[in-house]
Amino acid sequence: MATSDIQNVKERIESQQLVRRILGFFGLFVILGLTTLGMVYVEFTLAQFIQQFPIWLDSVSRFLQPDFIDLTLATRQEGIGGLGAIWYTLTNPWTIVEAAGQTQLSGSLLVPAAITTIIVGFTGTVLGFPLALLFGVLGSERVTPFPFNFIFRGTMSAIRSVPALVWVFIYIALFGISEKSAIIAIATDTIGNLGRLFTDELEEIDDGPIEAISSTGAGRAQTVIFGMLSQVSTSFIAWTLYVLEINTRIAISLGVVGAGGLGQYIKLKLQFGSDQAYAAAAAGLIMVMLIVVSVELISSRIRARLRPGEDTGKGLVETVRGLFDGNKWLGRTDTN
Repeated sequence: MATSDIQNVKERIESQQLVRRILGFFGLFVILGLTTLGMVYVEFTLAQFIQQFPIWLDSVSRFLQPDFIDLTLATRQEGIGGLGAIWYTLTNPWTIVEAAGQTQLSGSLLVPAAITTIIVGFTGTVLGFPLALLFGVLGSERVTPFPFNFIFRGTMSAIRSVPALVWVFIYIALFGISEKSAIIAIATDTIGNLGRLFTDELEEIDDGPIEAISSTGAGRAQTVIFGMLSQVSTSFIAWTLYVLEINTRIAISLGVVGAGGLGQYIKLKLQFGSDQAYAAAAAGLIMVMLIVVSVELISSRIRARLRPGEDTGKGLVETVRGLFDGNKWLGRTDTN
């Protein structure tokens, strides 16, 4: 290559780099400008934040001494509060079974509230799965020709445009604001979100297995089942578990509007405003974190075992034990 050509290539690369830098600075300027305008629009000021910060710290400090007196019916009747209620419950496991049966107290006792939250998230996911699968498969252009597939895609988009927090109010006429409305709201939300993930997954499959099945004289339904769904069955299960994680969190937020479970327990306690009520609400928040982390841990382990190449061979118990291994937190490896 001649020297002049090398110089031209060098100038072109430098010119492209200069354009990218200018566009980068311009993009950063636009983002900062939009952020500032947004803060002005909602009248958010740094002075106000600094002024309110000590008040917020005082409010947070009221959560630092969780009171588990509402853990079970026995701890409430015996007046056992604080962290001692956890030890009492663990050494008297029958109290957990007794509390689990107190369904009418799901908004005021922690054990039935936690069970209600898990049931709402799990049942909503299971009820929404069949229609999510149907709409997800029919929404794929590989299954349903364009533009007919957009009937199903559009339906899922319309469902996703309404949050579960609004769906529960739409179902008030059916069951009022209750756990049953929350289940239906989560099932509806699952159709839109999980169905979209199924559709996207089907768009990425290989043509080879489809052509192989078609060449045997298989019908359209057989081609879809054995040529397409067989390629994505593992991914579908993994996505369903991921949506289950999300739905567990949604079940908690629906409780805040009165649909039962831990969300309702925390809201009722905070309404009292006393230090004792804040301590009880803190216990509810700890239960929320335990449930969310447990569901995520179990779900992520199952998904890791389903996806080829991601299975590290570790079981759930070993994973939990690893969380308490100081050497792993410090990056030290076992040399034995």
